[in-house]
Amino acid sequence: MKRNVMTVMAAGLLTAAGLPELITTSLADYARLARELASNAERLAALRTRLAGQRLNVPLFDTVQFTRDLERVVCDVAARAGLITEPHT
Repeated sequence: MKRNVMTVMAAGLLTAAGLPELITTSLADYARLARELASNAERLAALRTRLAGQRLNVPLFDTVQFTRDLERVVCDVAARAGLITEPHT
């Protein structure tokens, strides 16, 4: 599979979500994994349960911290551009 921004982003999101075993490196591997999950309800349910648990424990799902970080970056950029006098604290 050709590595591009989308494949790298998808792999990063799966890793951040704690599901790196869902990363595939070819279209054939992706299709194999999709068939396997579609035919194995127990494994799919276990993945869903694990993902639901991860939502409380991994930074990927910490929207409050993401919002704070984004606000800080926007304010820092605005301060550097001279649009505001002080960066976000």
